[in-house]
Parts: sequence; structure tokens; C-alpha cells
Amino acid sequence: MQGSHARQRKPCGGISDTIYFVLIVVDTNVFVAACLGTGASNTIIEACLRAEHVPLMGSALMTEYEDVLSREKLFQKCRLSANEREELLDIFLAACRWTRIYFGWRPNLPDEGDNHLVELAVAGGAARIVTHNLRDLRGMELKFPDLVALTPGQFLKEVKS
Repeated sequence: MQGSHARQRKPCGGISDTIYFVLIVVDTNVFVAACLGTGASNTIIEACLRAEHVPLMGSALMTEYEDVLSREKLFQKCRLSANEREELLDIFLAACRWTRIYFGWRPNLPDEGDNHLVELAVAGGAARIVTHNLRDLRGMELKFPDLVALTPGQFLKEVKS
């Protein structure tokens, strides 16, 4: 996958091949779905842990992840215990690129709670937001031509082509 949404990284150690990876914003609902065992979401998180994609993380998204993971009722049928979910989050965060947001793009989305995803993507240079909540993200008042919101399945199809 090359183009405006791919970043080039030259590996160390004498390997001369160029590796392309994608900067993405992984919405909380994708991480939760991975914890619950949903296929495409699992694949996205696994790919991030293998450094095939680089997820961006900011303070608002981190707070949202922690808040949602603390909701025990949401995880009643989860394959992972609370400790395992916390450990997975810690490992995922280690794979993330911390990104500071210095400029707020408001008003933008119908759901104020989703604006931080767009701001994180813009601040970090990501071209993809991976989410199960396309409806709210497609209603952007401000247009960022290189920024696209995709479901996990759509994103996986895109990177395979």
C-alpha cells in the first residue's frame, strides 16, 4: 500500500528492503471488538502489534480506551479477563505513536465525542481511521481529502490490494 497514507521506514541491520506501514487511528470500538473476539478487529490489533501498521494514540483516545475497558458489564462474555485486557492494552500502547493535538478542528462531527479521532489523525498524519462507527465519521463538516474512515474489514481489503 503506497501513497499518501503510507509511510516509509528503512529497517536497520543491513536489510535494504523498504517496508511500508500505514499510520492509523484505531477507534475504541475496534479494540473492544478485538477483546471480544471479532475477526477483522482481531486482525487489525494483531497487525499493529506486529508493526505492520502504526496506530496513533493521544490523551483523549487513551482516556476513552481506559474508560470503556473499565465497564465490566460490556465484557461479560469476553474471552479475556480484566487483567488480560489491561495487559493487551499495555502491549498495544507500546506499539502506538504518541501524538499531541495542538489544534482543535471544531465544529466538525455531529457527535462531539468523535472529534478527537479526526484531530488525532490530522495531527499525526494518519490517512485512515479504523472504526465500526462510520455513520458519525462520514458527517464531517470540515473536509480532509486524504482522511478516510473505514471499518476493520474495509481497511483489511484496502491494505491487501
